[in-house]
This record gives sequence, C-alpha cells and structure tokens, in this order.
Amino acid sequence: METFKKAKEIASDQLFFIDGLSSVRHAVELMKIKNVQALLIQKRNSSDANGIVTVNDIINGVVIPNKTFDEVSVYEIMTKPVFSIPAHLNVKYVAKLMCNYGVKIAPVEENGEYIGIIDYAQFLFSALLPND
Repeated sequence: METFKKAKEIASDQLFFIDGLSSVRHAVELMKIKNVQALLIQKRNSSDANGIVTVNDIINGVVIPNKTFDEVSVYEIMTKPVFSIPAHLNVKYVAKLMCNYGVKIAPVEENGEYIGIIDYAQFLFSALLPND
C-alpha cells in the first residue's frame, strides 16, 4: 500500500481569527504582527459560516480602488463561506483542488474544526521538495 502525506501534515498551525466588523486596518496590523497572509472570520453564531480575508482580498478590495484601511470593514471584502481542505486529503490532490476552486490559501478542516492552513508556497516547500 502506498503511503502519502496528508494535508494536515503540511498545514501551518498559524490560524488567527478576526471579527468581521473590524476595520481592514486592524486586519492588516494583525497580519503583519502574526506574519500571515490570511485571517479567518469569527462566526457570529453557531449557524453562521466562517469567512476568510486574505492579502489578495485587501489589495483588490481596498488598495486598487484607492480606499482607506479605516473606511472598509473586513466583512465587505471577505470570502464567505470559506473553502476548506479536508485534513486527510492526499497532498497530491491539494494543489489541484485549490486551483479548481480558485483559492491560493485555505484552512485545513478536521471533524468540523480548522486545524491548520495551506498556501501555494507552503505546498511547494512541504509537499513537493524531498526532505534533506
């Protein structure tokens, strides 16, 4: 039987959450402090879906339209519901799945909980390069 890495084995544990009503300024400051490219949006209640805001969302939703970080709330530019990667997915399918859904970064989900996050660079470095 072939052994393979699972998505959860290459995922970063750098998951940080933000309130959707927060300003984009707050999101950018948190991203800078934590050195991450995405923040998950906290659910408002148990029946709500999680969202995600990425550096790309901020560039496209704030910087390019020449808005200020203070005039835009995270919820105005976030993606919701968030696309997630199953924790036990074979890593050879991760990039294709992300590409098919048009995402460059996604949380990894196991038993209904987010346990990590994967972006393209991390995928390349962790899944495709042999361990030395």
